[in-house]
Amino acid sequence: MDSSKVFISLFTLIKVIICLCSIQAVSASQSNLFREYIGAEFKNVKFSDVPVYSNVDFHFILSFAIDYGTSSSPSPTDGNFNVFWDTDNLGPDDVSAIKSQHPNVKVALSLGGDTIGDAQRVYFQPSSVDSWVSNAVSSLTDIVQKYHLDGIDIDYEHFQADPDTFSQCIGKLVSTLKKNGVISFASIAPFDDYDVQSHYQALWNSHGQLIDYVNFQFYAYANGTTVDQFMDYFAQQRRNYSGGKILASFISDGSGGLAPQDGFFTACTRLRSEGQLGGIFVWSADDSKAEDFQYEKQSQALLATPR
Repeated sequence: MDSSKVFISLFTLIKVIICLCSIQAVSASQSNLFREYIGAEFKNVKFSDVPVYSNVDFHFILSFAIDYGTSSSPSPTDGNFNVFWDTDNLGPDDVSAIKSQHPNVKVALSLGGDTIGDAQRVYFQPSSVDSWVSNAVSSLTDIVQKYHLDGIDIDYEHFQADPDTFSQCIGKLVSTLKKNGVISFASIAPFDDYDVQSHYQALWNSHGQLIDYVNFQFYAYANGTTVDQFMDYFAQQRRNYSGGKILASFISDGSGGLAPQDGFFTACTRLRSEGQLGGIFVWSADDSKAEDFQYEKQSQALLATPR
């Protein structure tokens, strides 16, 4: 065979391999996933209040399960989690009903959060890695099974433990729950704060393979964020959580970040055209109810549109 033809054939094969790898990389980060936090503000919102489009993957995230006691002066319980969301409207039967009505719906719970009530901060405060993991696996298994849940989300925002301890605890927790078949997915919810990022990036660097989604709180950036700024922030977090499925996000009350009416969907469309939109999530259904979930509808319509 002519050596020049062999070279051309090899060159063509290499181009095809590179193209296929690029397509796989795009599909790995792109999805039609929509996620919504619910229940933290006790505004009587129900799963059935929230519009669910049939052609998206939809995750409700119950907020929150916290390893604090439930007395009038709650304090850390070293991994023994209790339910702090609106159980009157979001109980086990309600979870079963929404999942039965919508086969594309899964339900998770989020761990930690910012505060209990309006004032008391929630701290990640284990006495030791082994004790915290043991208690957390036991208590969360009970909650997940009671409420018929599918996954967990990690949303600790304040820490009285170093990043390595946080990484070991959360990594072992997620690994054990997945290995035991208790959950099928896990996500993290960091934001751009030095202490927060140092803990979550330590977790990502050591156990990133266990984390299915990154619910980055882009609404924690300044109110009035522009589309171009949002795109820069998104690119920065893609570097921080390299290889992760990064979701775009907005806050229902418009108090921070890039608001839906100011270009959020423009940014999402740009990310989608680049194959980088890992999905959209909203904080939260409790506040969106007052506006009839107009932006949840718009988010799902965008995600459901064929690419």
